[in-house]
Formats: sequence, C-alpha cells, structure tokens
Amino acid sequence: MDCVANLRKNYMTQTSLPPLLTQEPQTDRQLTPKSPQPNFWSADFRQEVAALTTRLFIQLRRRPTTLIAGVLQPLMWLLLFGALFSGLPEGLVGDGQTYVQFLAAGIIVFTAFSSALNSGLPMLFDREFGFLNRILVAPLVSRFSIIAASAIFIVTLSFVQTVAIVVVSGLMGAGLPSLSGLTVMALILTLLIIDFTMLSLGLAFAMPGHQEMLAFIFLVNLPLMFSSTALAPLAFMPTWLQWIASLNPLSWAIEPIRYVYSHSTWAWDSIIFTAPWGNMTMFKAAIALLSFGILVGVLIRGTLRRGVA
Repeated sequence: MDCVANLRKNYMTQTSLPPLLTQEPQTDRQLTPKSPQPNFWSADFRQEVAALTTRLFIQLRRRPTTLIAGVLQPLMWLLLFGALFSGLPEGLVGDGQTYVQFLAAGIIVFTAFSSALNSGLPMLFDREFGFLNRILVAPLVSRFSIIAASAIFIVTLSFVQTVAIVVVSGLMGAGLPSLSGLTVMALILTLLIIDFTMLSLGLAFAMPGHQEMLAFIFLVNLPLMFSSTALAPLAFMPTWLQWIASLNPLSWAIEPIRYVYSHSTWAWDSIIFTAPWGNMTMFKAAIALLSFGILVGVLIRGTLRRGVA
C-alpha cells in the first residue's frame, strides 16, 4: 500500500502544471491600459472633426445642385412673395417697414430651419448603406465628432444661403442691418440651426428608414412656417393662432432678425413682439432658443448615444 501511495504521489507531482500557468489568465481589461476620457479641445479631436466635415464638403462639391437649389429656392420665395404683396398699404406690417423687409427675416429663418431639419438625411443614408458602421469601427477619439461635423457643415451651408438672401433683399429695397444687427442675426441663426440639427440627427437614428424621415419633414415643414410670423404679423392672426405662433421657435428667431432690419440700434431689453402671454424681448428670444436646444439635447441624448455606440 505504501508503494502504491508513493507512485500516485510522484505521478501527481510530475503531471501538475507550474504555478504560473495555474493562475487565472488576465482579461483584456487587465492587459489593456485604461484609455483617458476624450478631450474635446485636443488636436486629435479637432483633426477628426475637420476630416469628417471635409468629407461632407467633398460630397457637396460632387453634387453642387444641393447648394444651388438651396440658394435659389429661398430667393424665389422672396421674389414671388415680395411681388405678390408689394401693393400692401404702408404701415400694415409695421411703421416704416416694407413687406420685402418684413419678409426677408422670415425667409432667412425658414431657409436655415429647412436646412437644419434635413441635416439628418445624410446620416440616415450612411446608416442604411453601412458607411456609418465603417466610421464607428474606426479608432475615433470621440464619436461626438460625427455629430459636431454635421452641425458645422449645416451652419456653414445656412450662412451661405443667408448671405445670398440678405444681398438680394437689399437690392430689392430692404436695406441692410447694422454691423451689430448682423452679429445678432448670426447668433440667433446659430442657435436655431444647432437646435434643429440636433433634433434631425436624433430622428435619423430613431427612424427606421429615410422614407419615414422624409414623411416627417414634409409633415412639419410648412405647418411650422405658416404657424409662425414668417409671412404675416402676429396682430393679423386669430387669438388661438397667436398663441401657437408666439410659442413657435421659428418666431423666436424671426422677430429678432426682423427687429434689427427695421431698427438701426437695438438692446437686449428691446420688445420685439407682443404675445397674448406678454412681451417678448431680444434677450428672452435668445434664452428661449437656448432653452429649446437644451431640451432637445436632453431628449435625444440617449438616442444619439445608442446610435453611435
């Protein structure tokens, strides 16, 4: 019995693994150093955003009809509506203000709004064709660069359209805002574009396909325009429509731009329109657009995070 026990002990000793190999293997989390949080101000992030933005401009250069149509359409609206209502009595849309001057602000805002609302379509097509998956598997510093590039592209495109509308409306007799007025216009348009670009990108990841996205755009595009102060002053509307128009984000952007068109000087406490619920000042309009953008960002945050995960 002792001999059998010694043989068994020697066999187990010879066939047992070395202590190093019997240790629990390290996981990838233990072997891979923890990557630092992405720095949105780093050179790598800026390079990443620049590369993705350049891609969008290359697409635009290959298909310039998108830009041409985006500039010609608002100019046609301005020319046709300006000619249609050129015979309105003086003072009907405001003291010392022509209808072309009144209309220019509405066309500028509606054009920027339409561009921002359509900004999610390229992302949706990238998702459908599988190109978005190629971007997501790339070693990106931050996937937020995909969103930032789309926003920069739409802001730039909208400002090109705005310059064309301002120049043409000036030639039609609307005049030009002051330098400080142009600054206010740029600020208001940037807030509006970022708000609806975030909304459009969120819808691009939430919608099952581009047909549903296009249906949504067609559904809300014109109703939001006609329920704002783009074509008619608030005083012309029935009470129920005045409530809707005064709470419409497009009106919050239209009225500050319209004010700087008709006033050489302005202040943050200048009253830009009187709503059924009270007076709207320049400062309140900017805060309302900023608050709307924060609300949209909170609502679509989970959708964007899942979309670029």
